Amino acid sequence: MPDSTFRPARPLPYGRQHITEADVAAVTAALQGDFLTQGPTVGEFEKQFAAYVGASYGVAVSNGTAALHLCALALDVQPGQRVITTPLTFAASANCVRYCGGEVHFADIDPATGLIDLQQVRQLLAAHPKGHFSGLIPVDFAGLAVNLEEARALADEHGLWIIEDSCHAPGGFFLDAQGREQRCGNGNFADLAIFSFHPVKHIATGEGGMITTNSEQLFHRLLRLRTHGITRDPADLVRESDGGWYMEMQELGYNYRLSDLNCALGLSQLTRADEGLARRRQLAARYDAAFAQVPGVAVLAPGRTGHAFHLYVIEVTDRKGLYDYLRTRQIFTQVHYIPVHRMPYYEDLGWRAGDFPLVENYYAHCLSIPLFPTLTDEEQDYVVACIVEFVNLSHAD
Repeated sequence: MPDSTFRPARPLPYGRQHITEADVAAVTAALQGDFLTQGPTVGEFEKQFAAYVGASYGVAVSNGTAALHLCALALDVQPGQRVITTPLTFAASANCVRYCGGEVHFADIDPATGLIDLQQVRQLLAAHPKGHFSGLIPVDFAGLAVNLEEARALADEHGLWIIEDSCHAPGGFFLDAQGREQRCGNGNFADLAIFSFHPVKHIATGEGGMITTNSEQLFHRLLRLRTHGITRDPADLVRESDGGWYMEMQELGYNYRLSDLNCALGLSQLTRADEGLARRRQLAARYDAAFAQVPGVAVLAPGRTGHAFHLYVIEVTDRKGLYDYLRTRQIFTQVHYIPVHRMPYYEDLGWRAGDFPLVENYYAHCLSIPLFPTLTDEEQDYVVACIVEFVNLSHAD
């Protein structure tokens, strides 16, 4: 039973940003600087974030969706090209292919992890001639890294590029065949990787995103695409420069830039990234221990090596009942996600209920419960107690 003497001093959402005085000072300094946008803070954030994940290059953009779109453009996704992704993700992971006129195909999940099942990807590829599919977009769901070494081998066999959607997983990693840590977004296996800096993510910039890569060619194209397709680099100009003002629009790009204000906040947050990640893992371990002996509560991927724990997901029989009950206790959970193929837009393209039974079964039971670095042990214990109370009441019925 919840401790009757304890009430959380604030509502408890599934995720929350952590803004410190240092963050405020960093943004204030940027406001008082010479550049509010397109200044040196952007490049510094790109450099430091790329170093954090172990990649050669970073390209800061306006949000994670913009990052996905630019990746698809940089990899020349064209109308009619077919790309495989997971149905367990935010719709943007699939939408970026549609933005370019491509076709989205799905492979079901491993129900133990929530990650795309690479064996099902293999079966999908084997059912079609080589060249039928162009790319693969695996998602590091909830913060758990896809084994990109295995994905890369499969992609190379079938001539696919890879965009790693790491929005949930800065600081996450998997162990390769030699037992080495491979950080999400390090570019060793994926052509491009993307991150989000939405407030509930590990690093918050208000809105914002990042693309990382080890390809110099893709890096330079991304820089051009995020700014209307324009370049000022003398080495890249098609015609002779008319003077210091000269620039060329060389392809159709977009205004997907991120401001110096956002990047100043990102740089400050990056200094605490490992601290926040450690706290997330500590909280996840406490949840693992608390739910280990609770019948009726299953934990998605408990104790997995390298998990970055953007989300902590449980599965219960009466998900709607628990969701509503927790709201009466000022605990605001969330569902991640409605499977993409069940969205009306994708159903209009031909996908139907029953196409991917494993992710549909997961969706029927999943709930993301509060997990963020400033969640206190007492608040977490309250969350656990309320969940246990609901489960006991349900069993009593």
